[in-house]
Amino acid sequence: MKKIKLDIVGLSYSQTQSGAYALVLGEVSGRRRLPIIIGSFEAQAIAIEIEKMTPSRPLTHDLFKSFAHAYHITIQEVIIYNLVDGIFYSKLICSDGKKNVEIDARTSDAIAMAVRFDCPIYTHEFILSTAGIVIEGNDFVYLENIGEAVEEKNVAAGATNYASLSEEELRTKLQEALSEEAYEKAAKIRDELTKRKSS
Repeated sequence: MKKIKLDIVGLSYSQTQSGAYALVLGEVSGRRRLPIIIGSFEAQAIAIEIEKMTPSRPLTHDLFKSFAHAYHITIQEVIIYNLVDGIFYSKLICSDGKKNVEIDARTSDAIAMAVRFDCPIYTHEFILSTAGIVIEGNDFVYLENIGEAVEEKNVAAGATNYASLSEEELRTKLQEALSEEAYEKAAKIRDELTKRKSS
């Protein structure tokens, strides 16, 4: 399957999800953008590395990089290889110089590692055509409206509308998401449950 190279083009606060950020990846040879909602910790980890800031103590992703370097392991590339129910799936392609190993990772963590290892980020055409947004004109205007666009794309991609589920269904889905380690999905379900308790 043909790989499409992506670059990080933006990172902004999500308008639709409290405490979340929109990471925007751009098609290197085109005008499509792939918006991904990530948590604040991962957003901070990505931003710190992009801005070449040095935290007082190593972040988790920095620790992983040091650990990998100590054992002569590098990350060759990151591939966002699937999209199911609005959740992106990624893997790290790692090498010790003799063999390559694929490691499953949350997309936010994979991108945080990609910026640390300065390795390319790829995806496939079906993901860009399903969840990508074609932009015309000014990227900045686009970033201001990213939250709404992500919500529309998630609905179009078949993401679950949690507002229509009962509390019991939400709790069941939360347990399923946690057992599958789909933490972004779990966070969305938790937010919906919290919203109902406060209303």
